[in-house]
Amino acid sequence: MVRSTVSRRAMLAGMTATAVVPGAVRAEAFTDLDWQDLLPEGEVVVPDVLSGLIDHDSAPMSSQQPVSSGVRTDWNGQIIRLPGFILPIEYDGTGVTAFILVPYVGACVHVPPPPANQLVFVTTETPYETEGLYEPVNVIGMFGVSSVSTQLAEIGYALSADRIEPFGM
Repeated sequence: MVRSTVSRRAMLAGMTATAVVPGAVRAEAFTDLDWQDLLPEGEVVVPDVLSGLIDHDSAPMSSQQPVSSGVRTDWNGQIIRLPGFILPIEYDGTGVTAFILVPYVGACVHVPPPPANQLVFVTTETPYETEGLYEPVNVIGMFGVSSVSTQLAEIGYALSADRIEPFGM
């Protein structure tokens, strides 16, 4: 009987500790992903050599977004880390609270957006003080398939950021 009570107390203490610091616990254990990991099996990224074939002076960039062939659900609900570049959407003071994480500099701004399965809509409760569009970052948080539409592009994934840090950390 005593043995059962001790186990129950230990379990309750562990559950309480997890509830008190869920973000810190979640952000420590993550899976590293690369942009290629977000593509369906067998799909390849459009080679850079083809980007010169896009007319940059005609229709809005969003109308030139290639069609996505689908998304992957392998990491739904998991904590992941993904590198990329910030395209700000919402600010709180001088910090970014919502942004599109893009795989290369200038995506959606200077060149047409990549397919939806190569864009991630990121939200964060803690505003991130960004250095600008050319700052590479790692974003760590809860990942999942989502369908978000903005003026800039259709987006196939969402990430609730626990931590945003300069790339290479």
